[in-house]
Amino acid sequence: MIKQRTSHTVNIGTISIGGNFPIAIQSMTNTPTENVKETSQQILDLNAAGAQIVRITINDIKAALAVPKIIEIVRKKSSVPLVGDFHFNGNLLLQKVPECAQLLDKYRINPGNADNKNFREMCEIALKNQKPIRIGVNSGSLDQKILNKLTEKNIKTKSSEEIFVEAMIASCLTSAKLAESIGLNKNQIVLSGKVSQTQQMIAVYEALAQKSDYALHLGLTEAGSGESGIIQSTSALSILLQQGIGDTFRVSLTPTPKSSRTKEVEVAQMILQSLELKHFRPKVISCPGCGRTSGDYFQKLTQCVNKKIDQELTRWKTKYPGIENLKIAVMGCVVNGPGESTHCDIGISLPGRGENFAVVFQDGKKLCNLKGNDIEEKFLKILEDYIKEKYKD
Repeated sequence: MIKQRTSHTVNIGTISIGGNFPIAIQSMTNTPTENVKETSQQILDLNAAGAQIVRITINDIKAALAVPKIIEIVRKKSSVPLVGDFHFNGNLLLQKVPECAQLLDKYRINPGNADNKNFREMCEIALKNQKPIRIGVNSGSLDQKILNKLTEKNIKTKSSEEIFVEAMIASCLTSAKLAESIGLNKNQIVLSGKVSQTQQMIAVYEALAQKSDYALHLGLTEAGSGESGIIQSTSALSILLQQGIGDTFRVSLTPTPKSSRTKEVEVAQMILQSLELKHFRPKVISCPGCGRTSGDYFQKLTQCVNKKIDQELTRWKTKYPGIENLKIAVMGCVVNGPGESTHCDIGISLPGRGENFAVVFQDGKKLCNLKGNDIEEKFLKILEDYIKEKYKD
């Protein structure tokens, strides 16, 4: 595990970030917050999927008044920290509904959408209630005064992209210093500088990591949907996470109609697991196939093993602590099959063209050969028996 960069620990409800704590996955609801039932259920769904912090929109008095009711419902089943997302009128809403200010675990303030009075009053309310804040600068709502000032100063020597990145950084750090001058400590401040361009995002966060010691929330905002959004988010986040930059992060995907909001949480988990920063489920190593592999059987077996994991994971995690670290290989022929299988906890090298049997390996050694039309059933039985033995109490 790479040690997280910031030396400060920020407590957000039941979760601590920064210091020596592992990076935390965040997500955000997309239900109308005043719809208490739908919002409460989506919070619980996101938390069940693996979101450790959940943010909710608080844009008007109806949303602010709904917060105590939402928290009452959620707290019956979960202690997941809830963050209020405020723009334009956060100070007024927190003043009008003090219970909302008291019950939320953190406030998110966008300095580009909060004038000086709004920002100051929100910081004062956070200080009074001993709540941390996230100063969330976004490229789409960047303070134009800061951008114009830096443009005028550097237009002849720097590109517009360089100036834009500098403006993002300046907005974050200037706002953080203002929050400190009001009375908040560094362990009550989280910064984020979200942009929609991968290289700009990397530049912003690398600079924030070099110039300050605040906890950082990472995110490629407006990343898009589907594979494009996943790939862009993964590219940007992986570079930063590999450097040890970041204390919380979110994968911001545009959901397809009627799809689950939890997809972005699943992708976040896959990113952390691929970097070996944290494991969430057994890893299946499988080959892409080539002219040596026989038909599509190894593809079907790979799908079958993954389906087995999906079906059993909740039960396995309860019964077999540490199961998420298991490595399984499903390989299509003898070229790389035996080698990959011996490097995993358990693996199978299926017969390729001209081969007569599948070889099963366990803990680096050959266990047995499998033949016939029931290789799938036999291997799944061997896998289940191996798990029972390896992770027994």
